[in-house]
Amino acid sequence: MTFEFEEDITNSLRILKEGGVILYPTDTVWGLGCDATNASAVKRIYEIKKRADEKAMIILVADERDVLKHVASPDLSIFDYLAQRPKPTTVIYPGALGLADNLTGADGSIAIRICNDIFCKHLIKRLGKPIVSTSANISGQPTAGSFAGISEEIKNQVDYIVHHRQEETKPAQPSSIIKWNGENDITVIRD
Repeated sequence: MTFEFEEDITNSLRILKEGGVILYPTDTVWGLGCDATNASAVKRIYEIKKRADEKAMIILVADERDVLKHVASPDLSIFDYLAQRPKPTTVIYPGALGLADNLTGADGSIAIRICNDIFCKHLIKRLGKPIVSTSANISGQPTAGSFAGISEEIKNQVDYIVHHRQEETKPAQPSSIIKWNGENDITVIRD
C-alpha cells in the first residue's frame, strides 16, 4: 500500500466515524459515502444530492458475511449468481437489518453490492460497518464517469475527498441493479 492510500483510509475512517461524508472511488463510479448506520449522515447525503429521501440508496459491503449481517433471510444461491456476473451487480434484498431507517426502501428493502475495489474493501473492513455508495452528482444530473467530471458543487459539500485514483480518466459505469426473488425470478432494474 502506498502512503497516499493509507492516508486516505485513515482520513476517511476519521470522517466516517464522526458522521461525515466522503467522496471516494468505488468499483464503479465515484460515490458519496457515509456510515450506513448513521441516519444523520445519510440525511446529509440526500441533502447534498438534492434527492428525495424516499429514494433508497445503495450500500457497499466487503464480503458475503456482511450481507448475512444486514439482510433478514437472504437466499444463499444469490452468491453463486453474483460470482458469474461480468460486471459489478447491486442486489435489492428484502428485510434490511441494522441500517439507518432513512436508507432503506419503504418496504424495508436494501440495495447491497459486495464491492471488489481494494480501497473500498479496506475502508469497510476497518470501519466494521457498510458504507453508503451513491453517485457523486446532483439528483437528475448525469453521473460523472471519472473524478474530473464531478461538479465543484458536490466537491465543496463533502468532508473529505479521497486522492486515490483521482487521475484515472477511463469512464466508469454504474453497477447493474437486480431484485432477487429467487434463482428463476430476477427483476433487472438497471443492466
